[in-house]
Amino acid sequence: MTDETAAANDVTARYTETDTERVLAFESEGQTAAIAQNREGYAMLKVRPTADGDELERYYGFDMALDHAAELLGTSPHDLPVPESAGDMGM
Repeated sequence: MTDETAAANDVTARYTETDTERVLAFESEGQTAAIAQNREGYAMLKVRPTADGDELERYYGFDMALDHAAELLGTSPHDLPVPESAGDMGM
């Protein structure tokens, strides 16, 4: 199982891989957001309020998913750290 973290601009990001998904979860000042994709990496990205929460929206592009996650956290997408292992998420 892959588990990698990164932190910057008061945001902590944790990338994990489960048996079925790749998940990039963010936390900042008590707020959370997550981006998930199937383990194979070819499906649309799902934005959730938490790593195991209900899906809010789906996106093809990683940039759009990061924009939505940043909105949930109340920050800029440019402030979100992305662990190296998560850099290839999206279609």
